[in-house]
Amino acid sequence: MTRTRTELASAERRNFLKLSTAGAFTAAMVAGAGGMLWSSEAVAQTANEERAREKAADHVMTIATAYVMGASRSYPIMQLDLKENIQNATNGKVYVKLAPGGQLGAGGALVQKVQGGTIQAAQHSLSNFAPFASTVDLINMPYLCGSNQRFTNLVNSDHWKAEVHPKVEAAGFKALFYVNIDPRVVAVRKGGAGAVLSPGDLSGVKFRVPGSKMLQQYYRMVGANPTPVAWGETPSAIKQGVADALDPSVGALYVFGFKDILSHVTFTQAVPDSQVYSCNLEWFNSMPADVQDGIMWGAEMTAHQNLSKVPSARAYAMAELAKAGVQFHSLSADQLAEWQAAGGYQRPEWDVFKTELAGSMEAFAKLEEAAGTQGKYYVHDA
Repeated sequence: MTRTRTELASAERRNFLKLSTAGAFTAAMVAGAGGMLWSSEAVAQTANEERAREKAADHVMTIATAYVMGASRSYPIMQLDLKENIQNATNGKVYVKLAPGGQLGAGGALVQKVQGGTIQAAQHSLSNFAPFASTVDLINMPYLCGSNQRFTNLVNSDHWKAEVHPKVEAAGFKALFYVNIDPRVVAVRKGGAGAVLSPGDLSGVKFRVPGSKMLQQYYRMVGANPTPVAWGETPSAIKQGVADALDPSVGALYVFGFKDILSHVTFTQAVPDSQVYSCNLEWFNSMPADVQDGIMWGAEMTAHQNLSKVPSARAYAMAELAKAGVQFHSLSADQLAEWQAAGGYQRPEWDVFKTELAGSMEAFAKLEEAAGTQGKYYVHDA
């Protein structure tokens, strides 16, 4: 049995390298995601199919992401689905070449490449749109759209499309679809403060925060000691006790390798872990009308798949973290109300952000209404 496993692993490595060195990287990724690398025949078939698709296409669309193929098992970024859906919805007129796993960069670097037209599209944090449309930053306003449903309601609302999309398009981007991942959580390191069920449990806890002023203010309001740490340095900061807790989604905690250094995770539903696929607007507008429609239909299909994938991706990440001894805590409505009372958007401390980012209290009220109005999409909440 061990020998068979070794032989399979060896065949997979051999076939992956064969495809990669032959310049068929996307084919290697597709075969790997489909679990077919062990079979030379299946690999050859996939490579031939990818070559035929690319040759038959009128346009090539490179889509870059920060996540490896297969990450959707715990972090529903859906890149292979997006590739398939765009290719099929355009009747093969567009061939999608994937650049996963940060090959071409991540975050801000990918935003710059899309804006400059170096690549056609990419996945990045929704926060990367904030420099072009300040309203976007309000997604970090605690309890405005922290739950999956409120986030999905907001970004698919007519108000969001009228308020945000023109500003994003003026900067050269076309939003393809918004990716629902899950809310950020409160994750405590091993040897840390123990389970965090109420704001009082965060007293004195050194909480790792990104550069966001809003997130820093929120964690201060709920009793923690906000500690800015660059993302790349966060694992070592958590291990060494420089920071006691952090707040990515469960899927992100698993994907980025935190499972062995955490003890407790609490679902507080304050702020979403929100991603978006954006496309270079000039390139998109240069496509024939039927191709534009196909790209957007492919994106919409993928959005449906993303929403249905959220609970199963979360369940996988939780099961893997639980194997490492991490304990999970979901809060009752009364417990969530305690968190919102301590740091939620209804408090006067947030008024300066509302007027600065939304333009006025009236404009913010429209965003609040959009987040609270059930749209056509349903999504499961943690």
